[in-house]
Amino acid sequence: QATNPICDHAWRIWEREIRSMDKANVRLPLIQQWGACLFIAGMELDGLSLTFTQFLKVVGLSVKQFISLVRKMDVNVDTISPKVNIALKRLENKYDVTLALYQRFVNDLTVPCMFPSRRTELWESSWTMFLLAKGTFLQMEDDLVIAFQLLLCVLEFFTKRFAPSLLLSPYKSAVSSSTLSPPTRTSRRNQGKAKTRPPEMDVQLLETLCKESDCSVDEVKNVYQMTFCAFLDSVGLSGLQGLPPVSNTHKKTQYEELYHKNKDFDARLFLVDDETLSPSKTEVSKSEMTPRKNLSGDDVAIPVPQTPIRAAMNSIQQLRVDLTSASDQPSSNLLVYYKNCTVDPSEEIRKRVEELGQVFVERFAQAVGQHCEGLGRKRFNLGAQLYYKVMESMLKSEEKRLSVQNFSKLLNNAAFHTSLLACALEVVMATYVGKCFSGSSDSVETDLCFPWILDVFQLPAFDFYKVIESFIKAEPTLKHDMMKHLEQCEHVIMESLAWKMVSNCPLPLCGLFHSFTLSFFISFSLAKCECNVFNLLTFLRYLSPVRPSRQPPATESEPPAPGTKALRSNSLSLFYKKLYRMAYLRLKTLFSHLLTSHPELEPIIWTLLQHTLQNEYELMRDRHLDQLIMSAMYAICKVKNVDLRFKTIVTVYKEMPNTNQETFKRVLIREGQYDSIIVFYNLVFMQKLKTNILQYSSPRPPPLSPIPRIPCSPYKNSPLRVPGSNNVYVSPLKSSRVSPVVMTPRSRILISIGESFGVNRFQKINEMVSSTDWSLKRSLDGGSAPKPLKRLRFDMDGQDEADGSKSSGESTLIQKLAEMSKFPAGFMCVCYLNCELDFLESQRYSNHHTSSCLCRVFFFFRSF
Repeated sequence: QATNPICDHAWRIWEREIRSMDKANVRLPLIQQWGACLFIAGMELDGLSLTFTQFLKVVGLSVKQFISLVRKMDVNVDTISPKVNIALKRLENKYDVTLALYQRFVNDLTVPCMFPSRRTELWESSWTMFLLAKGTFLQMEDDLVIAFQLLLCVLEFFTKRFAPSLLLSPYKSAVSSSTLSPPTRTSRRNQGKAKTRPPEMDVQLLETLCKESDCSVDEVKNVYQMTFCAFLDSVGLSGLQGLPPVSNTHKKTQYEELYHKNKDFDARLFLVDDETLSPSKTEVSKSEMTPRKNLSGDDVAIPVPQTPIRAAMNSIQQLRVDLTSASDQPSSNLLVYYKNCTVDPSEEIRKRVEELGQVFVERFAQAVGQHCEGLGRKRFNLGAQLYYKVMESMLKSEEKRLSVQNFSKLLNNAAFHTSLLACALEVVMATYVGKCFSGSSDSVETDLCFPWILDVFQLPAFDFYKVIESFIKAEPTLKHDMMKHLEQCEHVIMESLAWKMVSNCPLPLCGLFHSFTLSFFISFSLAKCECNVFNLLTFLRYLSPVRPSRQPPATESEPPAPGTKALRSNSLSLFYKKLYRMAYLRLKTLFSHLLTSHPELEPIIWTLLQHTLQNEYELMRDRHLDQLIMSAMYAICKVKNVDLRFKTIVTVYKEMPNTNQETFKRVLIREGQYDSIIVFYNLVFMQKLKTNILQYSSPRPPPLSPIPRIPCSPYKNSPLRVPGSNNVYVSPLKSSRVSPVVMTPRSRILISIGESFGVNRFQKINEMVSSTDWSLKRSLDGGSAPKPLKRLRFDMDGQDEADGSKSSGESTLIQKLAEMSKFPAGFMCVCYLNCELDFLESQRYSNHHTSSCLCRVFFFFRSF
């Protein structure tokens, strides 16, 4: 049934792939190879005549097996186009969601009646109705949460039509007295003559179904009223009083039409355990872990495993619990902050939230389904609750630190508010949709994954980036997986989004560099005070550009960021600092899989990559950081005569976490033209950096760039640095550590520093830590007094606030450290002594590793 153009294209793919797969020792049955080639050709030319299920029947494979087969054939960089890869990913996502729903339907949520003879018929009727409703009214069929809520509506529709005596517990007692009675002969005769009335929702039954599934009753009611009722109207079942006829040919015909139109898999085949829909071993094990209902009525404790649906419901429930005390309106405390501003921001904040809420709901409905505006509004309200909660937490922290209450500049900054609200909504959306990221710019309109929220609010990615770290530190209830998600959002911005062209600005890189002329929103100033000094001192080192030198760089230094004026490079410096760290870690990971036999090449590749990011940053315009990493690796191997092919690089790269094949298959060559990374390397990267690359084969190569320091994640609490010392940090001793009284020989060795450490020495440390005399700290530091900390700012210069108020010279950090001398007996602290030992430069460059080591000396002290 394939057309001639599709057959010709499939033949070309087959001829090319057979040779490649032979070289790669990939052996597959001929029918499977040809079927996969036809599928790829048909997807690329938009000419598929067979459905996905029909393809699977022909090649004799399941969904997972076929998708794995097509990806195995992708042995070259350009075998599978991004278009085909996106289509495969959507099919796989839809299959995974539908499989999870079916497993829950069969194991936990089958129509709870005692009709053994009709159970199979009821399964088929209710499952088909659900598939038809989902396919007709949900544009995003891979949205697990909304689809599951719709499934509960279908089950309510069937369950309430049984007499209570025929229902199983707990549904028997849940069916209310308003349940529609079974139809009589007269009612059936007059059913066609009577005026259709809207379906009645059995609230008690629906609440029971939601309780059994840990699902939000309000949201399910909204789905019922706005989506399911519209579906019942469309299929003529609104006025039905009894069970729908099992042989409802109209409903089956409608699903057939929908299935053939979408050309995907026939989900009805789950009911007959069809081999084309059989899950993988991993998914089977998940299904077997899911317990069936305890129908005996005994109170037997049944373990509850974590299935995809249950995990999603638990995350949503936890978010709602965390926001129980929050409101989607400003609290009384926030209103006080508003009133204390030189310019009251109350009205502007209210109008902005209202306008952005309307935009959000409209775009949500466009992506999910036109009958889902109510769900969009509920999710926005949750985001607004989190937005106000985090804002208040931020302001309280700043008030405590600075002893000021006038935050007029910050609270009248529209970009700050939009970014903060977007971050709150991203947390909500990720909780519902999952921690995912949009794989293609083409799917922004129908994909709720990040960066969908940026497109909705027309928010520059760089502005969003500036609130992430502050948001995390201001919201203590944020779960670890959500912190990791926001951290990954930050990575996505640094690797690509911040480098995209903005349509209304003719300058390259304006999405990022337009913000470089503004003061950076010092995100860490919202964190706990122990992070302020450490981050600020680190940050200040980058304010002035560093001139290139022929001398090997000091180990503790880091590559500079491009920029000229120190006052205008704050945001750029901090951005580049994080960018360098991320780039080096990714390079190191890729290197460890490809070039372990050539360790001497790692610092050279890093030097070329760092040079590119610093001096040829226009290569990042509308491109991806990983494209430059792979190109730099290939270039150095080429000039050093090390055999490493791009095909090998991308084969390893696509197996790494958080990567997308579009990164190496669709690279910008010139305006409007895209090609593979090989073409990008030959026509763009190599041409731009040819002179620099060739220097690495000369007798006098360029000096090696310093390796970026890789500290602990900024999203974790850091120890306090002791004022007056560059390498001593303190943090409260946790209960899990060794008791000060009972020590084993091993633990005694760990804390020994080679001499008796008398009480008088501890007292001196306490005096230094607790002293507010800056002269003492200057004498210990050997320098001048540090400048007072600046207030949180978002793209603003000048004083802390419009009224000129400034923070006291003594920061909260010093106040906290001063309290250490008052610790009760038994309280202990751990000091981390970072001793940096410099190696000889010749040793550094011969061994190709960083010339410092970290010695941690643990010692305990007590205040008596």
